[in-house]
Amino acid sequence: MSSHREAPAISKDPVADNTDTYAFVSPDEPDTVTIISNYLPLEAPFGGPNFFEFGDDVRYEIHIDNDADGAPEITYEFEFHTDVRNADTFLYNTGPIDSISSANWNRRQLYSVTRVKHGHRQVLAANLACPPCNIGPASTPNYASLAAEAVHHIAGGHTVFAGQRLEGFYVDLGAVFDLGDLRPFGNLHLAAMAAAHGVNATNDFSVHSIAIKVPKHELTRDGSKPRNAMSKTSVIGVWTAASRRRALIRETGTGMSHESGHWVQVSRLGNPLFNEVIVPMGDKDRWNSLPAQDDAQFLRYVQHPELAALLPVLYPGVFPNLAKLTAPRADLAAILLTGIPAGIVPGFQNFTGATPADQLRLNMAIPPTRHNPKALGLIGGDAAGFPNGRRVFDDVVTVELRAIAGVTYPLVDKTYTPDAAASLVTDGLTASSTRYLPHFPYLGTPVGGYQTKPLRAA
Repeated sequence: MSSHREAPAISKDPVADNTDTYAFVSPDEPDTVTIISNYLPLEAPFGGPNFFEFGDDVRYEIHIDNDADGAPEITYEFEFHTDVRNADTFLYNTGPIDSISSANWNRRQLYSVTRVKHGHRQVLAANLACPPCNIGPASTPNYASLAAEAVHHIAGGHTVFAGQRLEGFYVDLGAVFDLGDLRPFGNLHLAAMAAAHGVNATNDFSVHSIAIKVPKHELTRDGSKPRNAMSKTSVIGVWTAASRRRALIRETGTGMSHESGHWVQVSRLGNPLFNEVIVPMGDKDRWNSLPAQDDAQFLRYVQHPELAALLPVLYPGVFPNLAKLTAPRADLAAILLTGIPAGIVPGFQNFTGATPADQLRLNMAIPPTRHNPKALGLIGGDAAGFPNGRRVFDDVVTVELRAIAGVTYPLVDKTYTPDAAASLVTDGLTASSTRYLPHFPYLGTPVGGYQTKPLRAA
């Protein structure tokens, strides 16, 4: 969850908490782009009897900007409703769930997909079934096959999935939030830093994912298939969001509630960790409520990130050059808010114009890396990875830590020499910390509650 519990208000509303956004050229179908939006952070596998689900009162949104103005030209909306088959039992299921239409599944979720393009609304599909949560071998036998039934092919060549997935974002939360006490930096010895390991705090936890695979020509401004990586039409900006109705009225003595009014955005996410570690506490809730095209007001936080000032304090003598770097961080502004212009990285650009907006910027003309992809993405020599979009396995924590530590500043000032530790800073985790699928929806199979490993006694 690169944006898990990142703001005071949304931390109290997990069903609408947008935790991760991914956008990448599909490795098994390179004429398409896959976009994934995750919600409900830190789902414990044993979360019954009321297992996790999407909110019937939330509108989930995937936004695409294809003309570099910071505003969406295309939006995919997902709305859910829950079908309770037997209100006289407390059970989520009354027997094994062997298909997504099983009568034993007592609390099914169905959803619709609506495409909004330049204000025109088109319902692509309705009453699509989600899979249940992975409960255990008695309740959800052969869960991988069960979930595969919930992959739907719908109008316009789109493929969609909405349901529980294994958390794909790996991070040592215990270390990061303990005053940035990164385990590989424990002894401040450069040789040991690269070898030390972190503790994956999200291990075996799940999230609820909305995934959509879209033909590339459906995303470009002119309907073309992007083939030239240096063309402006090859680049899109992607971010996701969640909205609730403006008003909520609760009835006395019934447990019922009613919503009305316009939809109001309560959560959004483009780049990983943006609101979590860039935006200060006093602006976090407001940031979640604003459209991406209004992000110019947050530019100063990107140009002078708090973490860049903290690293030399937390690790005295390790970042002497970073401590002297006081100029506005034009490198971070490019990576997070405008995209990287042509001419900075040879043969690469994902620039969307001068309007600052927190978006994942994806150059769709760059093909997926099929053999030996690099989890460090662009700074690891793999232009198909973050910050060119974001793949499920990209090590975004390490990439952003190293960028903040100064590794990327020579892109805008070749006279600057990054500290030796800047290229080694990490929380000590790799993509092997979790599991993925080689096909849509790419995030791994959730762990069942019955199969959860017991905690070791202290």
